Amino acid sequence: MTTFNRYIITGGPGSGKSSLLNALIDKGYQGFEEISRIVIREQHEINGDKLPWENLADFAEICFERMSKQLKDCKSINNCFYDRGIPDIIAYLRRGGLKVPEKYFEKSNQYNPIVFIAPPWQEIFINDAERPESFDDSMEIYQFLKGTYDELGFKIIELPKVSIKERVKFIENYLSACKD
Repeated sequence: MTTFNRYIITGGPGSGKSSLLNALIDKGYQGFEEISRIVIREQHEINGDKLPWENLADFAEICFERMSKQLKDCKSINNCFYDRGIPDIIAYLRRGGLKVPEKYFEKSNQYNPIVFIAPPWQEIFINDAERPESFDDSMEIYQFLKGTYDELGFKIIELPKVSIKERVKFIENYLSACKD
């Protein structure tokens, strides 16, 4: 299976990534939910401390293992979309001032070099139990993500601030133009 059909959708919290992923799945694409939200839900259920705001290193390791599995689970010959990728873990660890294990860098090359990034968007921003960050945090995280993806050699394509349906069309048109 080629790595070239594995596309990351990234961006700060509350920028519309999950809604976009769900719309892509509704159109028949294979998509993978944001692992960090799953881990946070699980940790809340068991009163665990492996949360990004309590134990970032352990949280990152759980996310890395599960994201690595997601990479293997891309079975489609068409495009697979990921709500965040392993480079996101690198960015979050850097933001937290922690050392990034080398294996995170090595595994990051298993995605397509094109990454779609959702910019901070105040009008749609909301937070919840799995996303307690403020809008200012979201803007800072966005900058860390953008810098990390750029440093790792990804081609960063910023998503326009338009409806979900229009964002889906933007991605489809962009990827179609890349094939030509």
